[in-house]
Amino acid sequence: MPRPLMALQLIFILCLSWHLVSASAAERNVVANLPGFNGVLPFQLETGYVNVDEENGVELFYYFIQSEGDPRRDPVLLWLTGGDRCSVLSGLAFEIGPVKFVIEPYNGSLPRLQYNPYSWTKAASIIFVDSPVGAGFSFSRNAKGYDVGDVSSSLQLREFLAKWFSEHPDFLTNPFYIGGDSYAGKIVPVLAQKISEGPMSSLIFVCQSTKWSNQGYLVGNPITGERIDTESRVPYAHGHGIISDQLYETIMEHCQGEDYSKPRNVICAHALNRFSKGSKDEWLRCHDGDLPYSEDIKSTVKYHYNVTLKGYRVLVYR
Repeated sequence: MPRPLMALQLIFILCLSWHLVSASAAERNVVANLPGFNGVLPFQLETGYVNVDEENGVELFYYFIQSEGDPRRDPVLLWLTGGDRCSVLSGLAFEIGPVKFVIEPYNGSLPRLQYNPYSWTKAASIIFVDSPVGAGFSFSRNAKGYDVGDVSSSLQLREFLAKWFSEHPDFLTNPFYIGGDSYAGKIVPVLAQKISEGPMSSLIFVCQSTKWSNQGYLVGNPITGERIDTESRVPYAHGHGIISDQLYETIMEHCQGEDYSKPRNVICAHALNRFSKGSKDEWLRCHDGDLPYSEDIKSTVKYHYNVTLKGYRVLVYR
């Protein structure tokens, strides 16, 4: 049999297999009402799960809200929240989504939700994803599946997008962006580079004869790297008059070359304790620290550099 014909048959078999697999790859539901929201939602909300690790049964949960403008043409935005394991509900209800909590004294009843007229969904369709596994409603059927890190969670998100777009082919040609804040700002450029290195799943694009329209990414108050970010807080605080000249000079003199999280120099340790005085842990809206997570990307500077060299549009804001 001629090789081109064999290749075409193989592609057909793979395409058929892919569609059979992808039919069960995602579970989704259209949601018309939310607890605490009065009436029918004035926007289209879909929720669901996408399996990103067959071996361990890792399921990432998502909220997908179609653009309230023109969903056929408006950009699609993947949004991630920091943590490293905070629910993306934070981004949806407290930052850029179409609903927000009514701020009022708590009386023991169900918190009320109201429509947010300034939502980013006025101009874009947004996929809010609970990532990494363990955040929000995302889960693993195997305990081993929770042991992830910067690199593995980025690869799982790439797998998520491949399967999600195979289930939502109408959005494949829309301009696509990736966004996130805080710790997610570390994952966003990594994911952008992983995607830019080649098709997320060449099989999807061969089968559907289309090109994924990745345009760029945006990150808000992003983590760049633990050491870089931690050490930069001191000159930032000093430059804004938050700490004294004396404390700043002590830290600069005695903490040079030290790991700010575990300083060996006693004077440095005392100075950093003074610098951090008054800070405390947040209430538990996140699973930060109680599940294994490897911070195996020390700095994202090279990822920002690599992706911007390829001409992608990038917005970094505080």
